[in-house]
Amino acid sequence: QVQLVESGGGLVQPGGSLRLSCTASEFTANFYNIGWFRQAPGKEREGVSCISGSDRSTSYAESVKGRFTISRDAAKNTVYLQMNNVKPEDTAVYYCAADPSSRLCALHGYDYWGQGTQVTVSS
Repeated sequence: QVQLVESGGGLVQPGGSLRLSCTASEFTANFYNIGWFRQAPGKEREGVSCISGSDRSTSYAESVKGRFTISRDAAKNTVYLQMNNVKPEDTAVYYCAADPSSRLCALHGYDYWGQGTQVTVSS
């Protein structure tokens, strides 16, 4: 059974930083594709970033390129989303998800989801 647990959400001022964590079992965290998604009130869920299990390649949505960074810590079975220079439009519930396929990660097609963590960007 794949279980994903997000943490690190909260209230942050515009221009500030926040780091989200996605903790999973050792195999999931280190070998599955892991993606971060978000859903704002009244909007559809959108892909934010992903990291491949095979070669650690990464992908980002245009809206977060240059501001967000995804990374893995194998020793801690955790995937992080470092969010810098956040904007009010980054406010959403953030979810991590896992894809067990061997293809390179994409911002769609995930089978397992966490419960989400709220990020609010406001002054």
